[in-house]
Amino acid sequence: MKIAVTGKGGVGKTTFAAVLARLYADEGQKVICADVDPDANLGLALGFSEEELAAITPITEMKELIKERTHADEFEKFFKLNPKVDDLPEMLAHEKNGVRLLLMGTIKTGGSGCVCPEHVILKRLLTHLIIGREDVVIMDMEAGLEHLARGTTDWVDQFIVVVEPGARSIQTYNSVKRLAADLGITHVSVVGNKVRDEKDEAFIRDSVPEDALLGFIHLSDKVADADRQCASPYDIADDAVEEIRRIKDKIDSIS
Repeated sequence: MKIAVTGKGGVGKTTFAAVLARLYADEGQKVICADVDPDANLGLALGFSEEELAAITPITEMKELIKERTHADEFEKFFKLNPKVDDLPEMLAHEKNGVRLLLMGTIKTGGSGCVCPEHVILKRLLTHLIIGREDVVIMDMEAGLEHLARGTTDWVDQFIVVVEPGARSIQTYNSVKRLAADLGITHVSVVGNKVRDEKDEAFIRDSVPEDALLGFIHLSDKVADADRQCASPYDIADDAVEEIRRIKDKIDSIS
């Protein structure tokens, strides 16, 4: 199972990705989570402490490793476009609660579309996770799919946009759909989060195709409590966990 989760900042995609990962892990599945969001906080949602996360260097900041694998010259003008990455998950992943976390990091030079050694490593590693491994792979993406490429998308089982009941969130969903179409992805699923009542449900139902909607997660004080405690919502927010479990069952049934 390969799942990419995206959405506008603050909609709860990281909470959804983390709980989904823990559900698969509790089934005995081998699970890898790749945190590709520049505002990386998937680790906290999986149950890592702030101290544990502070000790983890994002992969895109591992300059010596990147230079070794890409053979980049001093000016980073010449480097390999197909570096060896298949051993990196075992080398660099950190495990908590049965889930292995890869903190991918972000690219701080050259813009998001740069072709640089860091970008090559990140893209090649994501491709390996999607195509080259039998694990459940859950990617917590930023609001876009720029790090994915043609040739890898056929192997992704679900592209999921987490939305909240608001026009800006739906606008992000539509933007992701356009990006996905550029990669040949014809179906993007939706999870409605922070839903308060039937009006919120109706707003989301009216804004996305019926066959794209995987389900709803209602606004939960327990999720907020988990955030304040720097704890995994899986261990505290039983109401949200049960709703995500039902969404997971639907994902499994259609993938």
